[in-house]
Amino acid sequence: MIKKCLFPAAGYGTRFLPATKAVPKEMLPILTKPLLQYGVEEALSANINNMAIVTGRGKRSIEDHFDNSLELESQLSGTSKEYYLDEIKEVIERATFTYVRQHKMLGLGHAILTGEPLIGNEPFAVILADDFFDCSGDGVISQLVKIYEKYQCSVIAIEEIDSTQVERYGIVTGDLIDGSDDTYSVTSMLEKPKLHDLIKPEEYELSSDDMPRFMAIAGRYILTPDIFSILKKINPGKHGEIQITDALKIQARAGKVIAFKYKGNRFDCGSIEGYVKATISLAKKRNII
Repeated sequence: MIKKCLFPAAGYGTRFLPATKAVPKEMLPILTKPLLQYGVEEALSANINNMAIVTGRGKRSIEDHFDNSLELESQLSGTSKEYYLDEIKEVIERATFTYVRQHKMLGLGHAILTGEPLIGNEPFAVILADDFFDCSGDGVISQLVKIYEKYQCSVIAIEEIDSTQVERYGIVTGDLIDGSDDTYSVTSMLEKPKLHDLIKPEEYELSSDDMPRFMAIAGRYILTPDIFSILKKINPGKHGEIQITDALKIQARAGKVIAFKYKGNRFDCGSIEGYVKATISLAKKRNII
């Protein structure tokens, strides 16, 4: 039922400067593949074949990557290195790619709204490529698609974090449903809140071990198409940005958002630390180091 996946890929990647001055952050490689290709392969594993990519200035290498390179293929044809192109050629053959440009960076909600012409009036997945997931079973989007098929509403991937990290994420509150320990009906959301917005004054005295843990949004979503009309009515927040959490909050008030604790390991490859950890983890998994 989910046929399209939206990739917001217009950000500047300032934390990786000067590397990202000319190279999109989504094209930074983990071993031999760029982050965005891992995301596309995750979507393909969920039987999603239409990739809608929101780009910006300086992102032409994304389009070039997901296109045939006749010169390179000709150069490698018949040599021992020809197989190096097999993976990306398979991706190109299985997927359709469409693109639209985001002219101003005005938040994730604005990026998703920019992608509306590519999506139309149907439910769709969203993958943030700088969140890299290593899953032993189904990919995170495949996990979310199963939840969507059951509940027919927006679904977000979540993970538990400690109190020191809450200002970096959208934080979710909700109620467990169907006797599950990993599926929640979302009641509220806060985008990068201060800790005092989430705990009682007396809890400040707790040790770090006793401090409550919080549910943070990871970079995977299934969204229903009414999200676009909601985003168009959202008032911009700090720095004029439109946040997807504000739109999801409106859906949640109608009981139309499910949060699911995904199975797998996430690496924040939007940070240097997370990017290095992801590279080392995958290298060890493949017995490279």
